Amino acid sequence: MSAETPKVGVGVIIVNDQGDVLIGKRKNSHAPYYSIPGGHMDIGETFTQCAAREIEEETGLLIKNPKVIAVTNNLQTYHESGKHYISVTVLATEFSGQLELREPDKCEGWQWVDPAHLPLPQFDASEQAIRCYLEKRFCLE
Repeated sequence: MSAETPKVGVGVIIVNDQGDVLIGKRKNSHAPYYSIPGGHMDIGETFTQCAAREIEEETGLLIKNPKVIAVTNNLQTYHESGKHYISVTVLATEFSGQLELREPDKCEGWQWVDPAHLPLPQFDASEQAIRCYLEKRFCLE
């Protein structure tokens, strides 16, 4: 085990007017998993600032009034890859802009899906976050 400390990732559940959530098929280190959009928190950012920045960078969407709904300790990721993440999930039900694939080197594409029927395989942090959303409860795991 390395002396490296856990990193903080922020995932964002974006819900459209039909109740679908935005999911992308990841490339690189998270391949071949599907996941909600998000990324690493920068020094000095709040959770919601990170969420807004990551969403605009990845999708071109501008989220409004995001709310933290979960904090999880992703040990499955650690056991699989040796990377330890604390994941903060933010929910956004208000957004504007046109959906774009702005980081094609990191994601194959975005799709709106029924949160009760997610494409597989689903990244563990994404799966945990969507479970919390569907159960309508704040998760601290």
